Amino acid sequence: MSLSLVAANTVVAAGIHLPFIGTQYTALLGQGAFADDKRLQVSHTSTLADALVSIDQYAFGEDAERKNRWRLRLTERLAHDAQRVRMLGSSAIDLAWTAEGRLDACIQLGNKPWDTSAGVLIAREAGARVLDHDGSEHSEQSRSTIAVTPALEVGLMEAVRATLVD
Repeated sequence: MSLSLVAANTVVAAGIHLPFIGTQYTALLGQGAFADDKRLQVSHTSTLADALVSIDQYAFGEDAERKNRWRLRLTERLAHDAQRVRMLGSSAIDLAWTAEGRLDACIQLGNKPWDTSAGVLIAREAGARVLDHDGSEHSEQSRSTIAVTPALEVGLMEAVRATLVD
């Protein structure tokens, strides 16, 4: 379950409950992020070669081939450049685990605010950079949601831009 409270177009509170691992992730704007009562901090991984990166699941149905072109190119590039690439299947888990340091980055190439807003606040409050595919700050109008530990931002965004397909 993933919930967020939005006031004046700003997410001010967030919670993600993962009962299968018995953990609740929470954040308040400007107050930090927590897994239960433990303060979260993104990993200190500094090279893409050492990074564990999650990418969102592939599109299916109508127009799937076109929609997946970028995902496939990016997955291939990251399989070569990163230590490991994972596909967990949940934006909330990807973002929470990036905040917790279980992942070093996560990439959601489709952006649905109802899937990402809680995780975006939690990741930011834990020190992640949260960006759109073009490197701009993530917003609810963003086309993508990319959360990354600051030391990996340049390398990861280079991979994203190098594989961008419209």
